[in-house]
Amino acid sequence: MVQQVTQGIKISAETNFEGTFYKNYKIQFAFGYKITIENQSKDSVQLYARHWTILDALNNLETVSGEGVIGKKPVIKPGESHTYTSGCLLSSPFGAMYGFYSMINLNTSKKFEVTIPRFKLSTPYALN
Repeated sequence: MVQQVTQGIKISAETNFEGTFYKNYKIQFAFGYKITIENQSKDSVQLYARHWTILDALNNLETVSGEGVIGKKPVIKPGESHTYTSGCLLSSPFGAMYGFYSMINLNTSKKFEVTIPRFKLSTPYALN
């Protein structure tokens, strides 16, 4: 698990390898990840957008941006957290993801970015 705190918002990421399959005659490596967003600040915040960079061992780079996370724009009060799971596909057994969440402080109406720490994606059989 990797963790990082930005402006009182703690991001924790856990990953797991889901398996392989073929898509368009090409092997794909499926990874799942669980993100917990914990509000350690004194103000309520809302996550309204996400921005990901996804890398694999073959130097493929994918950027994903969009509203909310899994169709939600959660409001997180002080001392509370929001957890969700999602996944990605890689063309290699190794990779990494990182990015940031765009948030708004609901008490001050100020927008800010929260860093999503870089986390590794790797198949268990590829490790030594």
